[in-house]
Amino acid sequence: MTETEMDWYGPDAATFGDRVAAAREATGMSQGQLARRIGVKKTTLQGWEQDLSEPRANKLSMLSGLLNVSMAWLLTGEGDDLVAPNEDTLSADVAVIARELRALREDLRAQAERAGRLEKLLRRLTSGQEIEE
Repeated sequence: MTETEMDWYGPDAATFGDRVAAAREATGMSQGQLARRIGVKKTTLQGWEQDLSEPRANKLSMLSGLLNVSMAWLLTGEGDDLVAPNEDTLSADVAVIARELRALREDLRAQAERAGRLEKLLRRLTSGQEIEE
């Protein structure tokens, strides 16, 4: 992949929820329609698309079948299951925003990991355990 090419649905550019939403939109289904077909509440599907939760294996299997993509692609973004948006149709502004969103997502992940480490350290301090550096 060249410097200017982008793997739209790969692990560096998209999350599980991004891939679910993109595949759902590619089929033309609404969240409500897909949720009914899978047998979950719309809020459950929204949670998957917002990366707040993930489906169990049986629902993941149903999801991949209904969306006509592989489970591996949904989980990792690897494979050729969904065609990426055509670069010619994206304006320069959209590409800039997409890059900024990806950078922001990475920053948020790093901050969440840092917050987790600090919380663990704080628990140790308040419980009287010695701290190892």
